[in-house]
Amino acid sequence: MREEMVMELPAIYRDAFRIRSFLFGEGEKSVCIVGAQRGNEYQQLYVTSLLVRRLRDLEERGGICQGKQICVVPCVNPYSINAKKRFWTADNTDINRMYPGYDLGETTQRIAAALFDVAKVYRYGIQFASFYMPGRFLPHVRIMKTGLEDPELALKFGFPYVVLHVPRPFDTTTLNYNWQIWDTKAFSLYTTETNHIDETSARQAVDGVFRFLHTQGILKDRIPGGYFSEIVETPDLASVRTSCAGFFFPTAGAGDRVTAGQKLAEIRDTYTNELKEELVSPVDGRLFFVRNEPLTYQATAVFKIIPQGAEKRIR
Repeated sequence: MREEMVMELPAIYRDAFRIRSFLFGEGEKSVCIVGAQRGNEYQQLYVTSLLVRRLRDLEERGGICQGKQICVVPCVNPYSINAKKRFWTADNTDINRMYPGYDLGETTQRIAAALFDVAKVYRYGIQFASFYMPGRFLPHVRIMKTGLEDPELALKFGFPYVVLHVPRPFDTTTLNYNWQIWDTKAFSLYTTETNHIDETSARQAVDGVFRFLHTQGILKDRIPGGYFSEIVETPDLASVRTSCAGFFFPTAGAGDRVTAGQKLAEIRDTYTNELKEELVSPVDGRLFFVRNEPLTYQATAVFKIIPQGAEKRIR
């Protein structure tokens, strides 16, 4: 294992800002794995720390295929993690909305440019991502539909679901999207948590990455298990939105099977605790995403459901 500095910025009142990478193996730049880009992505940081440890052990016993190099960047935003703030501490900008970056621009543009300069030369790109809304997901691999996506390749992770996401305008400045435009096969991996550590889904994610790397001839060890992944497109997901704000009490969790008309949650008044709304499922299906904050706002998507029959398989 070798450590290299991706970027270092001096600071006036505190230690320098540093992005560190860990390199394993020699030869073709095969895969770059990126962890936390936001200050509350503790699960994403934890997963990449597990990867670094296992890859170090694998390299020591000759488990990396000859002529293959793996790069892991556990954390892109250590300042925000130290400050317990999701976005950049100075101006609240999101690094994952700054790609491909600009090395003469604002600080977050420079950070994105420094990382992308390293990451864009790899054949495969794997990012541990978090959603813009707080909540629990079913574990899945997400790919942007740029016309360059490869959903069959995403099945190699053995995750329960592969989600094909139709990019919106602001998605064009994400790492996943720009990786694809620069001819890297890119995948965003979602586990069940963001600002809490879930050991089970973290280890499932590590096994998924190792399973993928073995199928692509990068690692020697075969990782058994995994799922026959279902493919879902984001326009097919059914959203359940609130009509009022208040305390949010879900009665079902991510992964649960639901039927049309089934009660999913209550919204209660924040001053009187009176029931304001009952949310019900509009379709038969499986809960894919459930908001996990105690308060919700009006017109917020608090559930996303995979309708029965929306899943596809490629075999």
